[in-house]
Amino acid sequence: MRSVEAQQGAVLAAVRALASEEVALEHALGRTLAEPLAAAVPIPVFDNSAMDGFAVRGADLVAAAADRPVALAVVGEVAAGSSADPALASGQAVRIMTGAPMPSDADAVVPVEDTLEGFDARVGGTVRVVAPPRPGGDVRVAGADARVGDTVLPAGVEIGALQLSAIAAAGVGTLRVAARPRVAVISTGAELVPPGAALRRGQIPESNSFVLAARVSEAGGALVRRTSVGDEPAELAAALREAFEFGVDAVIMSGGVSAGAYEPVKLALGPSGAMAFEAVAMQPGKPQGFGVTPDGVLLFGLPGNPVSVAVSFEVFVRPALLAMQSRAQLERERIALPAARAWTPPRGRRQYLPARIDRSDPARWSVAPAHPGGSISNRAGGLALAEAFAIVPAEVERVAVGDRVEVMLL
Repeated sequence: MRSVEAQQGAVLAAVRALASEEVALEHALGRTLAEPLAAAVPIPVFDNSAMDGFAVRGADLVAAAADRPVALAVVGEVAAGSSADPALASGQAVRIMTGAPMPSDADAVVPVEDTLEGFDARVGGTVRVVAPPRPGGDVRVAGADARVGDTVLPAGVEIGALQLSAIAAAGVGTLRVAARPRVAVISTGAELVPPGAALRRGQIPESNSFVLAARVSEAGGALVRRTSVGDEPAELAAALREAFEFGVDAVIMSGGVSAGAYEPVKLALGPSGAMAFEAVAMQPGKPQGFGVTPDGVLLFGLPGNPVSVAVSFEVFVRPALLAMQSRAQLERERIALPAARAWTPPRGRRQYLPARIDRSDPARWSVAPAHPGGSISNRAGGLALAEAFAIVPAEVERVAVGDRVEVMLL
């Protein structure tokens, strides 16, 4: 059997990076940054107050204490969003709100809590300060987070909610991102009918296209076609022609790649050499098909059992879709956890076991099979409970309670 790494290598070697495009910030969620993003404005933009209080000259308050308050004349007020810059002489203070620009003559802020009057002290009145401010205390200095031209984000990162916040704060309204891979999903099998339809003997609800479509979207792809065909190679060929008309970058087919008599993917694409079919040393997901059209469209042939589809997508398809977008990180995050239950992995194949994580003890998470019966490739129901894949090397004959197991977080 072929190793998982060899199959992954063959897939990634065929990937061509997609072009980039410019998008408005509000449309950038989930996209991959195509070039380093530099700050267009400083963060913060200007010196501003970190507290509600009084802008002061720190030298005036060196001796301030609870039993020796220092009185200052309140000569102005600055609110957030104000462009006011009131003059400030020794012995004076300016009421200031959080986020408001610091008066040019002030070098510190006294929080309202360190005054006797608080905000009852109005312009024209007096405020008594009971503690000296720290030098530069409670002042957010312009450019302390980033200066103009500083790199806020490197190329290749996924833009999530926190990244959107940082980009907006850097004053960037449009940015270059990788184009979305255009993907078609085709499920094969004469037994498949739409979910909710009445079932005759021998029929089952079609589920693979739904997990694949969702995973494609999560990986930054654009689903342009989702369909199901029977076991006739001609049906699959027609579905492929329709997919190619959409200008796809990848086609993901499930089912029809094994050793049965009715394997439409193998029959339609094997004889021409458009796809190569391998036995990969993994469980589930042993039968794998992969090829590339002359136009560079990636063709994935995944086994048809639902767990096999979910695993195969994570191991082979997702990294390829991310590589198309020049994503810096192609693999899911992995951690090592102790096994909460014992189980026997398959002999001679790397196991990807749908698993759940027990977080009841925050100091000691553990991992266990998601399904009480372990890993069987057709148990789609157990996938609903899975939040990870426990990865067990081929040479491990038994996982005992407490053994450390590598876990791929989903």
